[in-house]
Amino acid sequence: MVKPWRTLATRTVAKTPIFQLDAHRRVSEHSGREGEFVTLSCTDWVNVVAITPADEVVLIEQFRHGTARSTLEIPGGMVDPGDRDPAVAAARELREETGYVAKTLVHLGTVEPNPAIMGNLCHTFLAEGAERTAEVELDAHEEIEVLTVPAGELEALVRAGRIRHAMVISALHFWELHRRG
Repeated sequence: MVKPWRTLATRTVAKTPIFQLDAHRRVSEHSGREGEFVTLSCTDWVNVVAITPADEVVLIEQFRHGTARSTLEIPGGMVDPGDRDPAVAAARELREETGYVAKTLVHLGTVEPNPAIMGNLCHTFLAEGAERTAEVELDAHEEIEVLTVPAGELEALVRAGRIRHAMVISALHFWELHRRG
């Protein structure tokens, strides 16, 4: 079994409201080689596959600064420090970004977004019976369009490159596994 590398020293390079950049000096217990490794520390994230009673999936379109383009996604966001578990964050993000509230919320799975440089998790939830019952409450820098598409059209959206966000595709895979039983 591969042994963990021992940390000799850690220093914070940058700290922002979204992440912290750290540099770690580590040594391999196997080979004795040392190196400096940079990591991003982020809070955990949630994604929500929200299904309406008409078997439609709630999607959002928003501008993403990393790619400098608009993307088609499912609702999601950060787990706040005061959230007692990721399900609380999932319900909040669904309501705030879309105005939809679900009758049930089921945890579908958890992934490590990029374990090479990040230590956080992304939790995916299924929101069944989602209905629009509230007004959208966006953050100051969010501009979101809410739309619904028939569940059967999601695969075509992924194949056509309309949905390219890796965490969204991962969430849709969890949902497909759940649907298969």
